[in-house]
Amino acid sequence: MTLWSGRVDGRLAPEVWTFLKAEDAELLPYDVEGTKLHARRLRDAGLLTSEEHAEAVRLLDGITIADLTDDDEDVHSAIERLLGPLGRKIHAGRSRNDQVVTAFRLYVADASHEAVAGIERFAAALLDRAEADAETPMPGYTHLQRAQPVTVGHHLLAWVEMLERDRARFLAAVAGCEPSPLGAGALAGSTLDLPAPPNQVRNSLDAVADRDFVLDYLYATAVHFVHLSRIGEELVLWATSEFGFARLPESAATGSSMMPQKLNPDVAELARGKAGTAIGRLAGLLATVKGLPLAYNTDLSEDKQAVFRARRDVAHALPALTVLVSELELDRDRLAAAVADPLLAATAVAEQLVRDGTPFRDAHEQVARSVREGTFEAPTERAPRQAPGPGGVREAIAAARKRLAP
Repeated sequence: MTLWSGRVDGRLAPEVWTFLKAEDAELLPYDVEGTKLHARRLRDAGLLTSEEHAEAVRLLDGITIADLTDDDEDVHSAIERLLGPLGRKIHAGRSRNDQVVTAFRLYVADASHEAVAGIERFAAALLDRAEADAETPMPGYTHLQRAQPVTVGHHLLAWVEMLERDRARFLAAVAGCEPSPLGAGALAGSTLDLPAPPNQVRNSLDAVADRDFVLDYLYATAVHFVHLSRIGEELVLWATSEFGFARLPESAATGSSMMPQKLNPDVAELARGKAGTAIGRLAGLLATVKGLPLAYNTDLSEDKQAVFRARRDVAHALPALTVLVSELELDRDRLAAAVADPLLAATAVAEQLVRDGTPFRDAHEQVARSVREGTFEAPTERAPRQAPGPGGVREAIAAARKRLAP
C-alpha cells in the first residue's frame, strides 16, 4: 500500500509503477535517523507516549536494507510499513517532502565528510612523496614546453594545493547541509503544535524546494575531479616512453589483452575520464532545478542518483590514486637529463643581467636573441637560484601537513 492510496482508487498500472518507483535504498539509514528526530518531536508534543517513542526507536534501530521489498514505493513508505501500527502515527505533522530533504541533507553531509577524509589520505601520500623527492630536479612546464627547473617536491605540492581547495569546498558543502527542514511539511508546515528543530530553515516553501546543498556537493565533486583529471593527465604523460619520468607500479596498472608488452595507466585515465561525468551531473541538476516553480516537484527526485554515483566515484578514485602515487617509481636519471636542458636557465640568465643593472626588457631581448641565433650558453660556474630550494619545499610540506591534519 502506498502512503497516498486513500486518494487513488485501485493500483497503478505496472508501467507507471515501474517509472515512479524510487531507487533510493542508499538513503534508508539516513531516513531512519530523520524519523527518529521526528518521533522525538511527536513525543515532546504529546502525540506519542514515551512507551510508543521507545518502541519506535527500537524498531527503527532494527531496520536494514534487507527489509526493503519490491512493493515499497520508496524508503519512506518502507519505514512506515516496518513500524507496524506505530507507522500509522509516525507521519503526523510531516510530508515526504520534508522527510526526504531531511534524510538527504544527512546523506550529503556524510558523503562530504567521507570525501574530506579521502582527500586528506591522498594528500598525505603526496606529501610523503614530496618529502622524499624534495631535492629531485625536474623541468617545470608552460604550454607543455620546458620552462624553468623545479623539483619533484615542489611540483607535487602544487597538486596538494588543489586538494586543499577541494577539501574546503566539501567542508562548505557540509555547512550547507546543516539547516533543518523538519517541520516544513509538504510546503506550509502543520497545524499540529510540534517543537521546531534547532537551526530550522526559515521558510517552509524554500525548505522543501531547496537543493542548493546538493548542488554545492556536486560542484565540489566536479571541481575535485577536474583536479584529479589534471593530476591524472600528468601521471599519464610522465609514464610515456616520450617523457619517461616514471614507471607505473604493477599494483596500479593494467595490461593489454593483445599486446604483451603494455602497462597502461588506467587509474590515472579513469580519474581523468570521470571528470566529464562529474561535470555532467552538476550541469544536469542545475538544468533540472532552474525551471521549477515552488515548492516541491517530483523532478527533484533526480538529485539522488547523481549524488549516489558521485559519492561512489570519489570513494573509489581517491584510494586508487593513493596507491598509484605511493608506489610510482621515478626515473631520476631521466628527470636529471631533462632538467639539464640549458634553455631552462634562460630566465635566470636574464634576471642575472637585471641584478647587474640591465633593464629587464633589454635583458629579455638580449637572451632571446642569443637563443634565436643559437649562441645562448647556460652559466657553468654559479647557477642562479631558480625554484624554491629543498629547505623551502620541506617547510612547505610541514605547513601543509599541519593544515591537512584531520
